[in-house]
Amino acid sequence: MYKVFDIHTHTYPEAIAEKACINLGKFYDFICQGQGTYSHLESQAQENNVGGYLLFSVATNPHQVEKVNTSIANLAELSRSHGFLSVGFAGMHQDFPNFEAEIIRCEDLGLKGVKIHPDIQGVDINDRRLLPLYDILQSKDMPLYLHMGDDRPQYQFSTAEKLIDVLNNFPKLRVVAAHLGGHRVWDHAVPLLAGRENVMYDTSSALWAMTADYAGEVIKKLGAENVMFGTDYPVKNTKEELDRFFAIDLTDKQREDILWNNAIRFLRIEE
Repeated sequence: MYKVFDIHTHTYPEAIAEKACINLGKFYDFICQGQGTYSHLESQAQENNVGGYLLFSVATNPHQVEKVNTSIANLAELSRSHGFLSVGFAGMHQDFPNFEAEIIRCEDLGLKGVKIHPDIQGVDINDRRLLPLYDILQSKDMPLYLHMGDDRPQYQFSTAEKLIDVLNNFPKLRVVAAHLGGHRVWDHAVPLLAGRENVMYDTSSALWAMTADYAGEVIKKLGAENVMFGTDYPVKNTKEELDRFFAIDLTDKQREDILWNNAIRFLRIEE
């Protein structure tokens, strides 16, 4: 049985999880399969041989940043205490007043990178307000995780062209371009991003929107060594996403790498 590291998960406090999932579904016009709580996410682990998670939250305004990051750090610690090789990434908002101080605090909390969700935050990924953050992350060798792509004209915050602009200006910045580089815009994004240095990709919110054959073509272009498995929980549950993944024509080595090895290497986790 393959070991699984879920590189893309979002969970919410029990009191607001149901509402958060409903709002997320309305924003993207789908129904979340998961309940949105960490306990529900973890309940799927044993059945699917999940050994670790990358845990996120999104800061929708600057006042949420510190609270969000403390919460994610506590959740990652809880997950590790349950035996998982879990890691937390900080959330950051473009209008937060002191990136450097918060990044230092997040390092002390054990957080290993930063997640930006440009659609929900309403910010271009190459917005000048974010550039000082990228400079700090590059200097500290901390990765940046980006939601990428949208086929709706009003949500063009994370196009491949804007990511290339960031990469050109911060050539040593390690980046994850989520959703195989561009949700629902793969024909455009993948040719532009394939072969770029210091960029990894995840399968989250991608496999359910494409055929297995097309997914195989995209993974081949991006390089299986650069792709990591993710569910985008609570958007999808683990088993359904694994079923979609195993329908793709890949070698055993490619499956092992995407499901586990690439994430462990990228996150620099000692097993």
